[in-house]
Parts: sequence; C-alpha cells; structure tokens
Amino acid sequence: MLLKKIYTLVFIRKESQILLGMKKRGFGMNKWNGFGGKVEPNEQIIDAAARELKEECCLDVKTSNLKNIGHLEFTFEGDSTMMDVRVFATDIFEGTPSETEEMAPKWFKHDQIPYDDMWLDDRLWFPYMLKGKLFYGRFHYQGFDKILNYHIEELESMESFYAKKK
Repeated sequence: MLLKKIYTLVFIRKESQILLGMKKRGFGMNKWNGFGGKVEPNEQIIDAAARELKEECCLDVKTSNLKNIGHLEFTFEGDSTMMDVRVFATDIFEGTPSETEEMAPKWFKHDQIPYDDMWLDDRLWFPYMLKGKLFYGRFHYQGFDKILNYHIEELESMESFYAKKK
C-alpha cells in the first residue's frame, strides 16, 4: 500500500521564458526545478502552491491566477511513499524573483532549458507544458538518476482527469 503525499510545483512564465530555481538544500539539491513543496495539514493545494512560491523566490501570485496544468506521480524503488505533485503555471505575478535560503531563481528561454541539471523526467513532460498542453505523468525511479518505467499522456481537461481518479 502506497502512502500518498501531496506536493505542489509552480512555473512562472513570460513570453518565451520560464523561471526555474536552483535547489540549494534538501530533496532535489543542485537541480533546476519549479517552485513548490509539501501541502501542510488543513491547507488547500492551491494555497500551498502560492505560499511555496513566495517562500522560495519571493513572488506573489493570486491563487485565482494559478492554472492547474498537470499532475505527476513519482515512486521510488524500495520506498512506500508516492509523491503526488500538482503542477501549476501562471504569467501573472507581483515582485522580482529573489534568491532565498532554498532556491536561486533564473529565467531561461524555452530553447535553453538546462535539462542536464534537472530531474530526468523533466525532459519527458516539459514539452507538454511548454506547448500549453495539459498532462499526466507517472514515473518510477531507481535511486534518483534512473527511471525504471513511466507513462505520460496529454489530457483534455484537469477536471475530467480528477473526476476519473476519484
């Protein structure tokens, strides 16, 4: 039986650029990623997404401007926890991305995304996000550097996806 833990992942976009953060500590250290983390007890997922973005790169977003664009599930060989990740994106934000204890933000053009310094699965689902497609992906890792198997698909809508998962 898998124990499911819910996480958020937020991507800030502008024109043909995306804001990524270099993780400075903890899980995913030394990898570029979006901004996010664990959903706290009694916290709504969308509120956690906005909170984590603020904590990790000092940007403010209204939850009404965050669009749920994807759903990712990660399992790791020998670990009974599933990371259930809700992916959000927006191009409406306030503030200037600033480095924090956890993340160092940097804008990247779509054709210069540093995949070699990111999670292996990012190469597989980022193209959906960059093309404005909704997506679902499931990845099973051995350690942190080898994907044993995966499934990824484009979705018609997030609402119908979540209705089917219930």
